[in-house]
This record gives sequence, structure tokens and C-alpha cells, in this order.
Amino acid sequence: MSDDGSLYGRGAVFASVCCFAYLVNFSRVGFAPLVDTFMDVFGVQPGTAGLVATMVWLGSALTRLPTGYLLTRVARRHAILGTGLLLVVAAGFTALAPTITVVAAGALLIGCATGVFYIAANPLVTELYPERVGWAVGIRGGSSQLAAVSAPLLVGALVLAFGWRGVFVGVAAVGVLLTAVFALTSRHATMPSAGVADRDLLGAVREQWRLVLTGIAVVGVTGFAWQGLFNFYIPYLTGRGFGDGTARTLLTVVFAAGVPAFFLSGRLADRVRRVPLVLVILAAFVCCLLALTAAEGVIAVAAVSAVLGYVIHSLFPTMDAFLLGTLPDDSRASAYSAYSAVMMLMQAPGSLAVGVLVEYGVSYGDVFRTYALVLAGVVTVLAALYVDGRLPTDAASIDRRE
Repeated sequence: MSDDGSLYGRGAVFASVCCFAYLVNFSRVGFAPLVDTFMDVFGVQPGTAGLVATMVWLGSALTRLPTGYLLTRVARRHAILGTGLLLVVAAGFTALAPTITVVAAGALLIGCATGVFYIAANPLVTELYPERVGWAVGIRGGSSQLAAVSAPLLVGALVLAFGWRGVFVGVAAVGVLLTAVFALTSRHATMPSAGVADRDLLGAVREQWRLVLTGIAVVGVTGFAWQGLFNFYIPYLTGRGFGDGTARTLLTVVFAAGVPAFFLSGRLADRVRRVPLVLVILAAFVCCLLALTAAEGVIAVAAVSAVLGYVIHSLFPTMDAFLLGTLPDDSRASAYSAYSAVMMLMQAPGSLAVGVLVEYGVSYGDVFRTYALVLAGVVTVLAALYVDGRLPTDAASIDRRE
């Protein structure tokens, strides 16, 4: 990036990407506080409502690998602009949905838009600030997390004022505005050229498969549990006797704790060894999940919710800093898209699994305790591989010209 205007240019682009990140994540996590609303409005069971929430995450997974290939042909800027257009159309389509089936289709389309965004935007922000990768992904992630924090209360307010359709009308309207803002800022900035050599998706995945597989093992399994937990957090707590307003507030606490987690963990990932940090975070999440099922009373559940929210949201910037900061320029976006696509496919059914199990008579508490035990096994295996020196900590160095 040239010196002339580079500081202003990359700052403006970074700020517009962060604003875009807020909207994109709001459009995803906004389905969680609507689960109860969909059950009431359409008269559906938890499994069906959980499927709707799953569809947005499935859509987010489906477009990630194709976007990785797309980025070997087009600039990240154009992919992000495409995200804005697709999100506007998808949100408008969902707002007009007459049945729960069409809502699910709209959720899939919204998810598709978000998948394009994350694969294009995450490498872009690290290339804007290559000297502070953890900081960059932390700020970008913190912007997304602000959406998660505001979603339960903002969605609730919009539903009261305009009905559930008003949520998606709002997403479409803001999407038009932010797409225009990003178009202007990116047009007048000198964009980074670090990824211009990334033109072989399959080659990049073959070279960096050990890093890709490590990321999938960590975030794919953990994300499966997290998806089921946060999408059914409100029904879980109301089923334990908490009021609806209290349950929504506690879900907000979970997401609010993620805001400092992104900022602080991103900075921490720039200063310590990232693999041990990831393992500590995973172990802490297992403990939090078990503690949540054991906690009694509003104060205890609120305290556990805050710690749980901080811990799980520390995982995402740490893993992104590890992968994006370790992968070389000529394979960063391609390898990251492969990791991201598979881990999202793994975690997307988390909500559906919880909904189906509950319909078959399994309690929420038993489901979440089982998830914790499975995750404990994953942490044990990963820790053993790390101690044995078999868990990758660096990118593969292969000269493709040979």
C-alpha cells in the first residue's frame, strides 16, 4: 500500500468493513431471539424452529468454499460488494415470506450472503494491518459481536413495534446504505495486494491441510455445541422457570461478554503462543457449559453466562489470528475458505440437533452436558497431540514452482 493517503485510506476501508460486519452478524444471530416468535406465529415445534436457525448457518457454510475460489479470480472488494447486494435481496425476500418454509429459504439466502462476507473480509482486514493481525481480527470481530449483543433486545423491540417482518425490512434498508458506504471508501483507497498470488485453491489446501484440519477440529466441534446452546438459550432458561424478559437479558449478557473478549483476546493472540491459548479456552468452555447446567438462581446463571460468553468469544479471534497470521500470502484466503466452509458445515446442525433431541424427550440440560463431555474428549486429544509435537503451529513452506 502506498504511503500517500494510505493511513486514511485503509482506516476508512477498515471502518466500513467493521460496520458491514455488524449488519452481517446481526442478520445471522437475529434468528435466535426469533425462535420463540416463529413457534407462536407459525404454530411449529422446536425442531422446525431450530431448523430455521440452522438454515442461516448452513447457508453461511455453503458459500465459503466457492467464495475462496471466487477470490482467486476477483478482488476482495468486489466480493464484499456482492455480499451487500445479496443480503439486501435475501432480507427483503424473508420479510415477505408467507410460511415457515419460505422463512427457512430466506434464512438460507441470508446465510449465503454472510459466508461470502467473512471469507472476503477476514483476510482483507489482516492484510490491511499485517503487523497487528490479532488486533485487526479482534476489532472486526468485536464489531460483529456488538450485533450479537444488541440482537436480542433490538429484535424484541422491532417485533413489538413492527412484527417479525420488520426485522428483515430493517436489515435490507441498512444493507443498501452500508453497501454504498463500502463502495465509496474502497474505491478511493489503495487496497492491499498481499493476496494477488493466491490463485490455486486446491494447491493451497494441499499445502496447508494440517493447519486447516486443526482449525476444523477446534472450531467445528465447539461451534456445533455453541450453535445449539445460544439458539435455544431463551427456551432453555424459560423452561427452567426464568421469565422471558430475564432469559433474553441473560442471552444479552452472554453476547455482551463477547465484546471485550474479541478486543482483549485479539491483542493477547499477538503476544503469546496461540495454540496453548486455544487449548486453555476450549477447556474453560467445557467447564462453563457444565457450570451453566448446574447453576441455580438468576445471580448464579448470570455470572456463569458472563464467563461463558467471554470464553467462547475468545476462541474465534484467537483461531483467526492463528490461522490468518500463520498462513502465507499465496494461500491465505484459499486455505482459510476451506477451513471456514467445513467448520461451518459441522456447526450448522447444532440448533437442529438440540431441537430434535428435545422433541424426543431429552432435556436441554442433558443435551448440553453431553456436548461438554464430547468437547472434553476433543480437548484431551488435541492437548496430547500438542505435547507430542504433532499439532501444527506453523504453515507449510512449499515452493509451487518446483
